[in-house]
Amino acid sequence: MNLMSTAKSVIVRLSDLKKGERGTFFVQLADKAKGATHKGNPFFACKFRDLRRTATYMVWGDGPHYATCATDWQPGQFFKMHAAFNEHEKYGGQLEVLKIRPTEDRDAVDGFDPKELVEQARREPDEVLKDLRAFIEATIGDEPLKKLTLGILEVHAEKLKPLPASDRRFYPYPGGWLEHVESVSRNAVWLAQQYRDRFLKLKPPINVDLVASGAVLHDIGRVLEFAPSTTLLEPVEYSIDGRLFGHLFLGRDLVRDAAKAQGDVNPELLRLLEHIIITHLRHPEWGSPKLPMIPEVLILHHADDLDAKMEMYTRCLIRDASDGPFTERDPMLGQTLLKRREV
Repeated sequence: MNLMSTAKSVIVRLSDLKKGERGTFFVQLADKAKGATHKGNPFFACKFRDLRRTATYMVWGDGPHYATCATDWQPGQFFKMHAAFNEHEKYGGQLEVLKIRPTEDRDAVDGFDPKELVEQARREPDEVLKDLRAFIEATIGDEPLKKLTLGILEVHAEKLKPLPASDRRFYPYPGGWLEHVESVSRNAVWLAQQYRDRFLKLKPPINVDLVASGAVLHDIGRVLEFAPSTTLLEPVEYSIDGRLFGHLFLGRDLVRDAAKAQGDVNPELLRLLEHIIITHLRHPEWGSPKLPMIPEVLILHHADDLDAKMEMYTRCLIRDASDGPFTERDPMLGQTLLKRREV
């Protein structure tokens, strides 16, 4: 079906197009990666998205849009596009672009609203921050550790509220950091309490205070790793320190400096907290510089990974617009999911 049969363009959604259809729609450039074929021919792999679909436009070096893409197109920018949508078995959604330009003020008449193309937080950041403060107060019994955890959260609260949990994988929207951290913290503490009561011969027992503080602060380095957009509609960019050191070491240094200034945190407790922060990813291929050496890290690692994966699965299942029993291949999960089920 040709969705452009009338003289005036009919505005559709990228996510409403079926395989082989074409139409005119508004999208956001989510990612632009430069590469070259094995023969040295340059290209850009550009991922465009609306709320329910992401598709790739391969901008080849000998194509009509390569020069403009190289110099003008930036992630976070919004475009009006006339393109055909197809699906590749391995690479997912693909676009064959016929016309493309950045959006303009006049596009509002045709229904362009950038907020309809950008992920929104499930809860208000101020509400999540309030709940996270209450969780810390109710859970951490060691007073210096509680003071340290609350103090770091308060110092960076305004910068944390608009941060995503990750740049594009899980909770990739403003406010996502707080949603992820609050969820991980509650789940990790519940698990810690279960295993502390189960393994009574473990001496000393699993330190629930340490798990709670580690969960709240495990990704605190993101506040220094990411340079958030001023508009909240653009993807975050990495700071220079973020690219040089990553959030694990930035977070460890931030906690170490705050504890030194506070002056009363148990040194052994602080050492274990630092170990949690730099090893919670666990896998070297994920960026962990050392393997976990205490059970508290193991608990946090699995609570963290589960929460991230569940958010990705849920977003994929809720937002998928394809026909059939399975979702389209999710570019972040690298797979399809079963969505047609009755139980």
